[in-house]
Amino acid sequence: MRSEETPFEGGPMDGRALPVLLGITGHPPKTYRIPVPDPDGGPDTVLVYCRVPRGPGKVGLTNRWKYEYAPEGVPPRRLNWPWSKPDTTPPGKPDATPPGKPEDADG
Repeated sequence: MRSEETPFEGGPMDGRALPVLLGITGHPPKTYRIPVPDPDGGPDTVLVYCRVPRGPGKVGLTNRWKYEYAPEGVPPRRLNWPWSKPDTTPPGKPDATPPGKPEDADG
């Protein structure tokens, strides 16, 4: 398996680089979790880092990655099916547009 020295930014790992295993596509995982044991014998603390592009690569493509610290953890992902409509309504507000065609006055 191939690995690549990947830098970490923010959090306790700021400024360090670790060898991270690459997947079959040649990219590191989207999230990297580092368990840190508790010195008092309690539950482990898990540091979460998210993959972001390091900078522009050749011809505008990004070929290098880095990890940024995510103190709140990884946000939940919803399924992104090709037929799913994007959620355009702001959270907590109902959709103001009634069902039907916009030009149809009767609904």
